[in-house]
Amino acid sequence: MDNKLKVGIVGAGIQGISNALFLQKKGYEVTIFDRDNPGSPAASYGNAGHFSPYASLSLNRTDVLTDVPAMLLSSTGPLALKWNYIPKMIPWFVKFILNTSKNKMMHTAKNMHQILDLALPAYDELFDEIDLDGLVENKGILYIWNDKDLKSRELEINVRNELGVHQQLVNKKEIHDLEPNLKPFYHAGVYYPYARHARNPKKILLKFFELFLKKGGKFEKLDIKNIEFKEQQPILKSERDQFMFDKVVIACGAFSRKLTDKLNEKIPLDTERGYHVHFKNCDHLLQRPVIFSNRGFGITPMEQGLRVVGTVEFGGLKNPLSKPRIKNLINNARYMLGDLPDHEDEWLGFRPTLPDFLPVMGPSKNHKNVFYCFGHHHLGWTLGPISGKIISGMIAKENTNLNLDPYSSLRFS
Repeated sequence: MDNKLKVGIVGAGIQGISNALFLQKKGYEVTIFDRDNPGSPAASYGNAGHFSPYASLSLNRTDVLTDVPAMLLSSTGPLALKWNYIPKMIPWFVKFILNTSKNKMMHTAKNMHQILDLALPAYDELFDEIDLDGLVENKGILYIWNDKDLKSRELEINVRNELGVHQQLVNKKEIHDLEPNLKPFYHAGVYYPYARHARNPKKILLKFFELFLKKGGKFEKLDIKNIEFKEQQPILKSERDQFMFDKVVIACGAFSRKLTDKLNEKIPLDTERGYHVHFKNCDHLLQRPVIFSNRGFGITPMEQGLRVVGTVEFGGLKNPLSKPRIKNLINNARYMLGDLPDHEDEWLGFRPTLPDFLPVMGPSKNHKNVFYCFGHHHLGWTLGPISGKIISGMIAKENTNLNLDPYSSLRFS
């Protein structure tokens, strides 16, 4: 292999930087492009901070369609729509509904499990090269629910059992022992003792970025508008500049579609808008992330305080932040923990989501030197390093014992 092959990556979030680090391990010369600096308030900054290797079951489940109307009507529920965006979402929703059969649900779950199983070891490969400085805690992740919600929980537990996911069912007393500060509204839960959480996702991302620069990587703060080709070689174009590479990786999350559309590939990428707020100086109240399943939101103890995250809102990339969604998070947090101070930091980010809830990883349909790495919905943070490792292996034409076909963009053509 010619070690000096040049690779350009569009996107400086956890996907782009992970791709860059694994490509550098193989001796490639890598440049990352992003219109913002790494660590800017995008999804890699504002996520829940979970490393969740158990989370193989996604939103495309057999029971979800019966639940959706109630979720949309409930002000405390996990789901919301920006009504002005519905016409644009209809084709996506139709494809989503087609992916909620038992077979499709299990297809997604199996193929998420395949990569989630490798997610923590891939992180550890990168963690070995930086000073983590207490930024990751290994205290597990706890899901709790009240009995209104048992049917959906049984489905999850059964699917994860079938896949061989290690899970520990916990009763009221065990939940209280794990998290004594929670109000006792819960009925039961499940604990994933091997899951981890980030004390500050942005700091971890920036440590990875510093490592990338230290290894000779380059960063250009530019908005890449287009990809053109000279013979087969991709050229990345911003407003004023252009850069030629041997290979290009598109890893800009929910914004990736702007480029894939221009490559004449109809990938039905949309976004689930997610929110967070912080309650400062309250992180001592919880030992680990706690997710309240009925309401589809969670709380993670972080350096910035308690980060309350969640809700899924379908509304595209342009609609402004929804105050009712923020209020929903605050009310839910108080429901769980009682009296909390005023919140800080209202944040909205975009989870890149495909209707079958599998990411797109692999070469473009029309251009063999362009690779995709996006669409990881709620698991972008967990799956960054393993995705980067997989793509770097593809670019280096290495053999793999993984079945990578399910992640190909060809599934949409």
